[in-house]
Amino acid sequence: MEGIQEKKKKVPAAAETKKKAPAVPETLEKKQRNFAELKIKCLRKKFAQKMLRKTRRKLLYEKAKHYHKEYRQMYRTEIRMARMARKAGNFYVPAEPKLAFAIRIRGINGVSPKVLQWHLC
Repeated sequence: MEGIQEKKKKVPAAAETKKKAPAVPETLEKKQRNFAELKIKCLRKKFAQKMLRKTRRKLLYEKAKHYHKEYRQMYRTEIRMARMARKAGNFYVPAEPKLAFAIRIRGINGVSPKVLQWHLC
């Protein structure tokens, strides 16, 4: 058995070059390829939008933080002024809005018009 070698079957050259019919039709391959490209584009676009949204939210958060700090500072200033006035035996009157808009809204027949007042700081 040592000297005996197994014989391998030789495949004729003509059979190797002969192509098989594709397992998947070309139109389906094309469709799949186009769908894959479209999906990649869509994912890239979504990722870009996500990053943009993330940066915008960060910016909005920073703005909100700034406004919060500013209003807290104003509130604390009012309290400090009131305490200082009380300590000195005086009264502190907080500032009132200096500007008001009056808008007359046209009424319905038989109903008197109403006046709205908006106080702005």
